[in-house]
Amino acid sequence: MSSRLIRRIAAATIAAGAALGAAALPASAQSSPVQAAAYRSGVVISDVQADSPGFGDRGNRSLNREWIDVTNTFRRSVNLDGWTLSDEDGHTYTFHHYRLDGRSTVRVHTGIGRDTYRDVYQDRRTSVWDRRSDTATLRNDHGRFIDDASWGGRHHRGHDGDHRGHDGDHRGDHGGRHGHRR
Repeated sequence: MSSRLIRRIAAATIAAGAALGAAALPASAQSSPVQAAAYRSGVVISDVQADSPGFGDRGNRSLNREWIDVTNTFRRSVNLDGWTLSDEDGHTYTFHHYRLDGRSTVRVHTGIGRDTYRDVYQDRRTSVWDRRSDTATLRNDHGRFIDDASWGGRHHRGHDGDHRGHDGDHRGDHGGRHGHRR
């Protein structure tokens, strides 16, 4: 065979392999823009305690039992400076000068406290998260959607335009106190 024919066969084989590989991407690689943003950043809302334990107590201790966990699933650290965490009513917490280490979690408490590498505080005197139903949304410092977690019966429009209900997103029976990311 001539070298020209061999090059043509090789090029056709490579092109066919590339086309086959693109068609056979795993489901995670063909995710929605919402899932892709969380995957690219490695940062997710990993757990929610929207209804602090105790009955009717709205003191600082109770407010600090209302929290959202934000987890970095990657090995490398992520600079969260300017990132926001907000609820459906527009209450927004902004991270200031905070770097989340790789494979680490920071707990964002509602009440007043002293920030550490594991816990940060919104310094609020009233509850933020609706215990019956709400959505916590995490955005980066450019305002781009990263992840959200919903609980209760509310339905909302996600960043990618899909209309989603979140009643089926709960893992286990938590009495409406915990929400989980999609």
